[in-house]
Amino acid sequence: MFWYHDEVEQLARKEILPKGEKMRVLFYGSSSIRLWSTLAEDFPEFEIINQGFGGSTLAACCWFFNKLIPAYKPDAIVLYSGDNDLGDGRHPEEVYLFLQNMMEHIKESCGNIPVGIISIKPSFNREHLINSIHYTNKIFKNLLDEKYSNGTLINVFDEMLEINKSSRELYEEDGLHLTDAGYQLWKRAVRDQFLQQFVASSKDSSTKM
Repeated sequence: MFWYHDEVEQLARKEILPKGEKMRVLFYGSSSIRLWSTLAEDFPEFEIINQGFGGSTLAACCWFFNKLIPAYKPDAIVLYSGDNDLGDGRHPEEVYLFLQNMMEHIKESCGNIPVGIISIKPSFNREHLINSIHYTNKIFKNLLDEKYSNGTLINVFDEMLEINKSSRELYEEDGLHLTDAGYQLWKRAVRDQFLQQFVASSKDSSTKM
């Protein structure tokens, strides 16, 4: 894990500000999270923290979890990882075990907070892995449905796969990282499938007061 050292150390040194009135949502995972530069603008209803680090695997996210996450006391976590594990040759069942490990880390350190897992994306760079990606997303969902009631799989796979059939607009030239259009799709999915429930419940509470 030494190749992540410099970036992880930089993240670990970030100032931890006191929590305000907004729900604190921490985004964690690989470069698809790290490069999401508009997170705070995309979700202004929340206090956003970005702890993504480039090239990270789900294995690495588990390894560095205690160093990077609990001190921020998140109210919810959005995770994107597993993509690079498959790219490195790991089998879906291995990645499944890492997600289970991650969910246990969250439970032990942060409590039973809501967790949104963004499904692994279908990218041009990893077209040869499409069946493994699809299967990994399926067993991710099964794990969350069967064992973690606080976990939600945020499905970006189906819509991205459909768009990929006729356009490369969601991806940079490397066929792996997202363009602004790709992040707009992720923004809608994260909001509609995960974060919107907290906005609604917040509004309901304020109406009753």
